[in-house]
Amino acid sequence: MSFNANIAIPEQREISLHENEVQEIRTMFLLMQAEKTKERPKQLFLLTKRSFDIIGSLLLILLTAWLFPIIALLIILGSKGPVIFKQKRTGLNSKEFYCFKFRSMAVNDDANTMQATENDSRITNIGNILRKTHLDELPQFINILMGDMSFVGPRPHMIYHTQLFSEMIPFYHLRHSSRPGLTGLAQVKGYIGEIQAERDIRKRVHWDVFYINNQSVGMDLDIIVKTLEQVFKRFF
Repeated sequence: MSFNANIAIPEQREISLHENEVQEIRTMFLLMQAEKTKERPKQLFLLTKRSFDIIGSLLLILLTAWLFPIIALLIILGSKGPVIFKQKRTGLNSKEFYCFKFRSMAVNDDANTMQATENDSRITNIGNILRKTHLDELPQFINILMGDMSFVGPRPHMIYHTQLFSEMIPFYHLRHSSRPGLTGLAQVKGYIGEIQAERDIRKRVHWDVFYINNQSVGMDLDIIVKTLEQVFKRFF
């Protein structure tokens, strides 16, 4: 299966899935679909998770507020365009919402259809630093506070990719039964960044759905700790 050129994935980099792996993923999706119909997250867990999101995001907004004007100034000096880049993403129950980020690219016409790639010419100098340090995602604390996102959950995809991947991946829609997250199980498993092949998105959805069917306070805390470890390892 070849990808749409708008995803900027060269054909020669596509990787064919082995038959046993395809069957493994398909079986996992079928089992999770069956589990999902008979078991839903407990209300106490959902209340605890949302309370943690509200309190945590509010504290982090207050603690990082001093960075916002500094980053905003650097973005303005670096290139023309808005400081905040907002893009429609797919959220809980497939509801669309605006995901906020500090703008890390020059304004371009492909922003809503083409993912960022390695050595992407659209990325500005300050944008490169913001992306490597994940500081470009600080405005998503606002998304979390508003209830569009959570600290932990499947990463939200742009609308174009949601439409594309839903046609490609069985039970892709199951990942929308949870609020999208700032980080997620797929990310700590190593599936982060550019999607280069069909296997990449299949494995991400695999772990997204696994998380949704096994989510707990303990799992959320474990994912947050592992995410912080990954970030710190980039600097030390």
